[in-house]
Amino acid sequence: MASTKETVARRPLMERLSRRVPLQGRSQQTVEDILEATSRLLVSGGAKEITTNAIAAEAGLSVGALYRFFPDKQAIIDAIAVRHVEAFQRSAVLVLISLGAFSGPDFVSGLIDHFVAFLEQRPDFRAIAFGGHISQTTRAAHSLPDSAGVNILKKFMLKSLHAKDRSALDIKLKMAAETGERLIEFAFKQKSVEERLKVIAELKLMLSSYLFKK
Repeated sequence: MASTKETVARRPLMERLSRRVPLQGRSQQTVEDILEATSRLLVSGGAKEITTNAIAAEAGLSVGALYRFFPDKQAIIDAIAVRHVEAFQRSAVLVLISLGAFSGPDFVSGLIDHFVAFLEQRPDFRAIAFGGHISQTTRAAHSLPDSAGVNILKKFMLKSLHAKDRSALDIKLKMAAETGERLIEFAFKQKSVEERLKVIAELKLMLSSYLFKK
């Protein structure tokens, strides 16, 4: 029989982060309305300014109806973050597969390019990922916001580059993830797209040299 931890891990995202499982279509739609309303507020005002009252009003619900599905604002923000990261992981795998065979530096470059494009298209995700608004519990459980990229890169290095020292690889990937997260945030703070691209280019060189130096 599966252990309690394994059973919890298999439960759907919304079941783990919300108060109740949305069994009916109407309940599922309510959850979607709450998440979409929160995303709009994140784009227009940022996470710090959002309240459950504001989310409920934006979604056209009472606060009591919102609390039927989420215990607080943090749970809603976490649900949005996890959903975006899972979407990134799915899309990144498809994009990288389509590129065909490539070297380690090319793989890192393609992965960073895809993540930057993903962030450009999702200002709500940028607002919570860059603002440090994801709870520590959710970050620990999902290694957010960088788990998808790290997992994809680790699989590539183990399979394609035949990396053998897993303990050394794990610490290297953690260092690369921390560096990448902070410098991508720094890149998005630049005053122009040109300046952002310069930071991204330097980040690629830095990570490629660190991860694949001989």
